[in-house]
Amino acid sequence: MTKKVIPFGKPFVVGKELFYIAQAVMNGSLAGDGEFTELCQKWLEQNLGCNKALLTHSCTAALEMAAILADVGPGDEVIMPSFTFVSTANAFVLRGAVPVFVDIHEDTLNLDAGLVEAAITDKTKAVVAVHYAGQPCDMDALKRICDAHGLFLIEDAAQAILARDKQRALGTIGHLGCLSFHETKNVISGEGGALLINDPRLIERAEIIWQKGTNRKAFARGEVSKYTWMDVGSSFLPSELTAAFLYAQLEHGETINAHRRHLYEQYFTALRPLEIDGLLTLPGTQDGKPENAHIFYLLCRSETQRTALIAHLREQGVHAVFHYVPLHDSPAGLRYSRAVGDLPITCDASRRLVRLPLYSDMQATQVAEVCAIIYAFFTAGKPSSTY
Repeated sequence: MTKKVIPFGKPFVVGKELFYIAQAVMNGSLAGDGEFTELCQKWLEQNLGCNKALLTHSCTAALEMAAILADVGPGDEVIMPSFTFVSTANAFVLRGAVPVFVDIHEDTLNLDAGLVEAAITDKTKAVVAVHYAGQPCDMDALKRICDAHGLFLIEDAAQAILARDKQRALGTIGHLGCLSFHETKNVISGEGGALLINDPRLIERAEIIWQKGTNRKAFARGEVSKYTWMDVGSSFLPSELTAAFLYAQLEHGETINAHRRHLYEQYFTALRPLEIDGLLTLPGTQDGKPENAHIFYLLCRSETQRTALIAHLREQGVHAVFHYVPLHDSPAGLRYSRAVGDLPITCDASRRLVRLPLYSDMQATQVAEVCAIIYAFFTAGKPSSTY
């Protein structure tokens, strides 16, 4: 008998994706910046509240655009967490800048705002807030710091679609915000992203950078008689096929998040007794209530225990994973960046974190099965010295 497998994640078709793709084909133009690109951008502007949204082929591309718009160049420094995906740092390294890594807060695994000001030097150009698991950084504190020092505040909101902080959509609070629609996210297009431009002074240049460094958008609006090379830029647009798929997902974004929140809360409630007994640590969300439930994770007591738990889950057909390997002590991190201190919380979280399966068509029965397997692991009478 084949063992039933619960995957870590999988893409989910929720509505009219194939219908809209067919419509895009019938429209006769598959290059970017067409009807569905515009529909997606308007949806983001209206539902998130940003001044301008530009679809990109990835969140990585949105971060690279943000680095250009922040005028980051050789020798500049950009403060960010080490506990993040490599694109957060790469976007600025590509401009010649130095990522400066600061430790994270133990409750949220987000950038610790209390450590940022001490990391600022006369070379600092920007601060990047990464909203890990869709939970908000302390944006009020980061905004005060950046305003006081004249720094760009950029939000890496890759995991935070439709998540909020005090009624403000994440990605719309800093000067710029970057979203991801990779197939691992809540709302997906396979590969995809968006740059949210919240400072209206940056919109004109953002459109030029987005259109390969030309003023083609102004030409399309009839504002100039011809378009030409105006600035640096690249091919940051996704195709209309990608935008068509994404638009169907955006239409169901709130429903997707609501289902994921239900699954997250089920995990939290079921595993809370193990936390009370001191066997593991759950995410530091308010009463187990997540913003968009992008990730459910737990922290084991040690790296050895973490390795054993992931192996135990896999033996039972459940795929769980860990991340991130901290950027500051990676080969490229040692070459291109520097850290402020030893980043003890970053290192500790990286060694102990386990991400559990959570995807948009996962069922409550599957969450219950995962939790039962975790309970079996922690109550099997294993000697504590093993961990």
